[in-house]
Amino acid sequence: MINQSSGSGGVCRLLASLLYGLEFHRDTSEDSTFLHDMLMGNTLHLLIKVFDRLQKYRAQRPAPLLDSTQGLAQDLAEELRGVVTSPETTELLHWLSKPHVQAFLSVHDMVAQKEFDPRLPPLPDNDEKEEDSIKIVCLMKNQEPLGATIKREESTGAIVVARVLRGGAADRSGLIHEGDKLKEVNGVPVEDKNPEEIIPILAHSEGAVTFKVIPGTKEEPETIETKIFVRALFDYDPQADPAIPCKDAGLEFWRGDVLQIVSQEDDTWWQARRHGDANLRAGLIPSRQLQERRVTLQRPEVLFHPPRVSKAFGAGLRRSFRLSRKDNNSQQMRQKMGKGHAIIHLPIYQEVLPHQRNLEEPYRLVIITGPVGVGVNELKRRLLLSDPEHFSVPVPYTTREQKKQEREGVEYHFVSKHTFEKDILNDKFLEYGEHKGNYYGTSLDSVRRVIAESKVCLLDVEPHTIAALYSSEFKPYVVFVKPPPIERLRLSRRKAKVLEIQNEQTVTKILTEEDFQDMISSAQAMENKYVHLFEKVIINDDLAMAFTELRDELTKIETETRWIPNAWAHV
Repeated sequence: MINQSSGSGGVCRLLASLLYGLEFHRDTSEDSTFLHDMLMGNTLHLLIKVFDRLQKYRAQRPAPLLDSTQGLAQDLAEELRGVVTSPETTELLHWLSKPHVQAFLSVHDMVAQKEFDPRLPPLPDNDEKEEDSIKIVCLMKNQEPLGATIKREESTGAIVVARVLRGGAADRSGLIHEGDKLKEVNGVPVEDKNPEEIIPILAHSEGAVTFKVIPGTKEEPETIETKIFVRALFDYDPQADPAIPCKDAGLEFWRGDVLQIVSQEDDTWWQARRHGDANLRAGLIPSRQLQERRVTLQRPEVLFHPPRVSKAFGAGLRRSFRLSRKDNNSQQMRQKMGKGHAIIHLPIYQEVLPHQRNLEEPYRLVIITGPVGVGVNELKRRLLLSDPEHFSVPVPYTTREQKKQEREGVEYHFVSKHTFEKDILNDKFLEYGEHKGNYYGTSLDSVRRVIAESKVCLLDVEPHTIAALYSSEFKPYVVFVKPPPIERLRLSRRKAKVLEIQNEQTVTKILTEEDFQDMISSAQAMENKYVHLFEKVIINDDLAMAFTELRDELTKIETETRWIPNAWAHV
């Protein structure tokens, strides 16, 4: 405390000692710098001068000549308006009407009359039509929205607070709650206005925003912030959503973003934050139920019709057993998906949790999929060549005769037809097919053998097969390779060749315009139906760039924390 009798001299000596202490210690911390700048600022020195003057006037004990100068100024202004105008009277009226002059006179009268308590607004007249209490709330509005939505109550016609967004200005204040009836905003009555007319009033308000509200009778529930994280499986733009209660309250996100769901109290609109976002205010997102209804209504063909099967080129480093169009027309192709995996999944939200691989844990299975001709086999081949000690592929099974140059367990596992068919019945194959009277297939055991060797197993399967591997055992990292737009595809694949099986002979074939169209339509169909399984999407416009992107991504998943489905944590 500062001794009043010491006047400004004591204050100056105290400041001088503080400055000396700062210089002596030479502390360069942020707090010390701030204190030094504040002590040396002009504002503090002007306050000291004011303090000095007040001390002098206190000693003289001055008494006010009048205690109603504000009223005197008003009377004078009325009389001046009644006389002949002159430059002097006009100037005097101008100065008396200035807000800061009126405020100065008001403060003078308050001090003279010793009315130091604040003047509260008069209580509203009792109105039997309204509740007993009216609350006046003042919130400071910065660049962010206030964080609340409003609606008109159908039964009473009143404007009420529909929801308060977690972490927003309204939520942090603790003064506005769901169910409060809105009477005025910045002195403007809103009872006769629609919510659409009130939103611009709030949007154009700067600084302090004053609300007059009647507290709602709804009991405030205990707000417990959840720790539910989901991966978004679709893009969402609230500005383009006509159904959202308030576009500015919506949260924009993209497919693959991880969201923290902080409130599911509303069955239609959840509140969420984007993980890692510095903004703590939650935003509105469509609930799972709402988005499922939208997807069902907008894209029924995606949900209930399988994608058109494009031409399949038998190819690949491990002699893919998939058949060409010619073979597919003449012979039956069967692919096993595993029991219980034919359920249609709507691409909405996937509940996830953070996961980081430890050194003793097996590597995640890497599945690369995409339409025929997009370059899946070439990307897999380049990965194997880049580090054969780290990457490997499962060896397929076949019932055909072993050739002289072939080795058991290298090119194929050679088994009898009886054994192969027995394994089919026991659900041991991910995919299998029949070609020229012989079976070919990839088994789950061959995948497990690669993983047991502490290698990264690379697998190239059709998207519908992924469901059989989507478990905590394999923790698959699914990469979807898609083609660029058709113009770029024609340019980059103009002279590209692919492998095709014809009469058990592998031949090359140049891609045609029909192949390009098949590739584009097949990729779109795959993405529409299986997007919830794809963790990474790579557009193969340039093979070298696509390979670098894929290689870098696979390096990251082995060292960085990634989000995996919650179900994989429960073994």
